[in-house]
Amino acid sequence: MKLAYWMYAGPAHIGTLRVASSFKNVHAIMHAPLGDDYFNVMRSMLERERNFTPVTTSLVDRHVLAKGSQQKVVDNIIRKDKEELPSLIILTPTCTSSILQEDLDIFVERAQLEIETNILLADVNHYRLNEFQAADKTLEQIIKYFLTKKTNSKEIKKTKLPSVNIIGIFSLGFHHQHDCRELKRLLWELGISVNLILPEGCSIESIEAIPEAWFNIVPYREIGLMTAQFLEKNYNMPYIDVTPMGLVNIATFIRQIDQIIKTIDSSFNINAEEYIAVQTKYISQSAWFSRSIDCQNLTGKKALVFGDATHAAAMTKLLVREMGIRICCAGTYCKHDSDWFREEIQEFCDEILITDNHMEINEVIIRCEPAAIFGTQMERHIGKKLDIPCGVISAPVHIQNFPLSFRPFLGFEGTNQIADLIYNSFTLGMEDHLLEIFGGHDTQTLQTSNENQMVWDDKSLLELKKIPGFVRGKIRRNTEKYALENNIQQITLEVLFQAKEALEN
Repeated sequence: MKLAYWMYAGPAHIGTLRVASSFKNVHAIMHAPLGDDYFNVMRSMLERERNFTPVTTSLVDRHVLAKGSQQKVVDNIIRKDKEELPSLIILTPTCTSSILQEDLDIFVERAQLEIETNILLADVNHYRLNEFQAADKTLEQIIKYFLTKKTNSKEIKKTKLPSVNIIGIFSLGFHHQHDCRELKRLLWELGISVNLILPEGCSIESIEAIPEAWFNIVPYREIGLMTAQFLEKNYNMPYIDVTPMGLVNIATFIRQIDQIIKTIDSSFNINAEEYIAVQTKYISQSAWFSRSIDCQNLTGKKALVFGDATHAAAMTKLLVREMGIRICCAGTYCKHDSDWFREEIQEFCDEILITDNHMEINEVIIRCEPAAIFGTQMERHIGKKLDIPCGVISAPVHIQNFPLSFRPFLGFEGTNQIADLIYNSFTLGMEDHLLEIFGGHDTQTLQTSNENQMVWDDKSLLELKKIPGFVRGKIRRNTEKYALENNIQQITLEVLFQAKEALEN
């Protein structure tokens, strides 16, 4: 367990609840004290869905602690079974209630004697696993339980035409619904049908149809990889875990699909190279934009990338290979996947950062002084404080990352969204400069850092105000650093020019 001002990945029970609420007619019961029961509010606010199965909290209070939780949990399971008629009930403790060390397996066994509905206890370690790890493990547990139960006595028949399962689309995911729609379009144009999408919108009764697909796609490493590996091992289903984000990755993704289909049935031809060429030329504007003067002006500029392993790695490679941008630091908070992340991006950046401490990232950003940041909502806040623009590319998320309009990050349409994000992130700040020149409505009083108690006189402040907004913060910090190193208490116009000369030399 971890108490923190900012957490990049939530506690394990949030991952379990995200998976449970993604399935159709699955009811989750959370064994938790008051204060841990915020999931329903969070999901309804962010996802903006009309219908979803809310989570029931089996409240742990002083009365429960006095006489034990078993009867209350069992009663809640029986009551929800009668009210909701679910296909599956998932029981999960929170990291707080796990302190009680109760044997919840006994609770499940007791409740199972009273009802016929399947009941599962989320098999996750709430002390060691974070939100993403728990979600990945919970999804595998559900799929494994029902497939083992349903397919042992049933002969598995593959679909006549190429089909695929998309694994890892679930509640509160970063642009997941938009990415799924774009993936479905891409696959349809290749002549490949989508068998199932897991877990979002999938019913428990549909799980037995999973092995009927030819192969699986795992667009995000954070959830779905364990399920895909289980299906490959037990049902001989190959999987693709390349994230189709950026033109190079999309081409690799499509070529792997082509290779798998030809291996299974050589009579099918999806014309992979022709499709890639047409989509790159006419649908994606990213290839054209990378050759434009606007993008060439960004060549060599420094950027910092931070997020989950999937998006941070893909964005790092995209910026370097397709936009010619230098990555001074690339990092992830998915410490459990650090080996894969290092291997993926070690040739594309100056420095690799693996941490879940936002203060470490803050320090790296101050030290590297990138022209733009591509990270989470936390990095956006850090960037605002330092006058460095930031494009959000990864969870943790904010309401603005659940747009009603269509904004995928994957596929060829996703390349257009990312190109806009990159360009707008680097040029953000120039607008502030123009507003100051022409007296626009957003003109703000110049603020200087008081971290080192530096005093600026009127002439130096006036000169600093003439510097474009998108580099002013950097000039201010360099000047204050120079003054501090030379024991200068007040920054004058002369000190400002001296600092500039010292930096150039």
